Amino acid sequence: MVPIFINYPESMLRVRVAAMKDASSEALADLQELGVLHVEEAKELSPPEMAGIASRKQLTRKAVHEINEILDSLRGVREVTLPPHPESLGPDDVISRVNALKERLSSIMERRESLRQSISGLDTSARYLISLAQVIDVPLGDLHYSGPYLFSRVIIFPREATGPFLEDMNELILHRVVVPSGNEDVIYLVGRARDRDRIEKAAATLGGSPLPVPDENMSLREFNVRRDSIKGDLAKELGTLENDIQGIIEERLERVVVYRDILEREYSRLDVLEMAATARYITLFEGWVPQGSIDRVSSEFSRNGRQVFIDSRPPGPHDMPPTKLKNPEGIRPFQVIVNLFGTPRYGDWDPTPSIAYFFAFFFGLMLNDVIYAVGLLLVAGFLLNKLVDDPQAEGTRLFRRVLIICGTVSLVLGVLSGTFMGDFFNRYLEIPPETLALAGFVEAMLSKPISFIVLSLVIGLVHLNIAHVLSFIRGVKEKNIGLMINKIGLFFVQIFGIPYIFHAMLNMNLIAFSAGTYAIFGYLLGLGVLGIIVGSFIQMGGLGSIFWVFDLTGILGDVMSYSRLAGVGLASFYLASSFNLLSNWVSTGLGNAVPGILGAGLSFILGVALLTIFHVFNMLLSALAAFIHSLRLCFVEFLLKFYEGGGREYSPFHVPQQRTVLVGRKS
Repeated sequence: MVPIFINYPESMLRVRVAAMKDASSEALADLQELGVLHVEEAKELSPPEMAGIASRKQLTRKAVHEINEILDSLRGVREVTLPPHPESLGPDDVISRVNALKERLSSIMERRESLRQSISGLDTSARYLISLAQVIDVPLGDLHYSGPYLFSRVIIFPREATGPFLEDMNELILHRVVVPSGNEDVIYLVGRARDRDRIEKAAATLGGSPLPVPDENMSLREFNVRRDSIKGDLAKELGTLENDIQGIIEERLERVVVYRDILEREYSRLDVLEMAATARYITLFEGWVPQGSIDRVSSEFSRNGRQVFIDSRPPGPHDMPPTKLKNPEGIRPFQVIVNLFGTPRYGDWDPTPSIAYFFAFFFGLMLNDVIYAVGLLLVAGFLLNKLVDDPQAEGTRLFRRVLIICGTVSLVLGVLSGTFMGDFFNRYLEIPPETLALAGFVEAMLSKPISFIVLSLVIGLVHLNIAHVLSFIRGVKEKNIGLMINKIGLFFVQIFGIPYIFHAMLNMNLIAFSAGTYAIFGYLLGLGVLGIIVGSFIQMGGLGSIFWVFDLTGILGDVMSYSRLAGVGLASFYLASSFNLLSNWVSTGLGNAVPGILGAGLSFILGVALLTIFHVFNMLLSALAAFIHSLRLCFVEFLLKFYEGGGREYSPFHVPQQRTVLVGRKS
């Protein structure tokens, strides 16, 4: 049966899987492949050997980290498809192979890092050494020497610190050369080895920085002449090393990714093993399995001939099973929206169907433009993948489908109302929207502010009362007398109060009733208000004598909140129309200022550019506003009336379904 407004999570069973100790690893791997057991800690037996498991986890985590470091060295992003069943290597074999590959790469990577530092040091030191070379010419090795009797350094000082340093260290410095360089001073000094620490500490205190000196066998002035050539040689060697690293990784790329997959599976199994319990001969795993999957678990172990005992039972009164939602494919993406508010509790209502219908409809009303809808669909289909780190992540895929569904609703309403970038066709081609609209009544409602506002309020009244009906049903289920009386009073106020207020205060008759009938409506209105007061008092005690006022005033306030549907929708349309006017005015002005074909060409190019920039901005702004306000109406005005959340999301122990992974780094 297709759910209309609410659904229920899938029924769960508490499951215990008892395996012989010598077969526990195979049983655990089978459970991982099945991907249906939500694991929880087993407490009936003694815990497993935690120290040994922790040690295994540390080794596994270290190996995964090393693999990630190797893959991060890969230039450019690669797509690698993992086999459904990796090669039959044990975790120990994989760790050994990873260590061997890491050892082979480490010496090359160390040399690469050294070269990078040398090149960076050249760039840093060059301008200071140029200044120093104007005064002295000594071997580079003499600029940074540490011997048994003497030492030498080149230190860069802020100009204001040079004097105090030289004054304080005057007796300790045997030789010095001071050369200005911009706002700094370059000091070459020679001192006794025994005074080195004292001099270096004093320099650091006053803001002095030792200058890295290139490790080259040449004089200072020769270095200044040849530094570009030296840097080029270092860069060439660095490039060769980079290519060597890339070649080694590329050659083993698929194997390395498989190694990581094997280790990640092993790490997941170790996590589960930490929550298992053991006896002398058996290992016990506990958790929750969807009722519809329990037969598959039993048949899988039977097929593999595992020495495994499976026990299952329904949840007890004190159990808190995880929640596994089971919505149809077209509705399922909106589980993301519901989970933002809170996962449904097990056995409670799942409001995903109602959220799906209304969220998409609200979004479409606020972004009812054909071109904007097409733009949103293009963003969801192509651009979104480039804006996220993992396009294949479950959350990303569901969010993309939410955008596609909402964009489709926007497209349908845009076609029905004949809206294309505001009044674009009317302004530039003199085609009125009523000509373009497939449904004239839709165009009439959405193009006129008053009719759009009235439509929004009617939608709000319907949406809110669905929530109140669901809240009343919850009250019946929970035998909450106060809640039931409160909601009945609320319905009386709406059903009888609205026509009565229009008749008595506005002198308008929504329905052709006699004066006596409207008088009865007045009494029923009072009865409804009394119901709200009594229901609030039963629910909240003394506080109910105050808070009933908010229930009563909230009827109007909640309905008025839905005027934002018209507000955002009209704002999007009129802003688009304003951009059309502005673009036309600017491009026409340019065309008039520049005569001839040149002016016409410039006018056309400028007009297209302005229209593109303005409408892309308006599309993104309107889509964001439509999303946020749809979210608010569904959360604040709807879900808060009857939905609590507070459940635990079903998270089974499994092998990731997505077997295509992206590795490497973006250039």
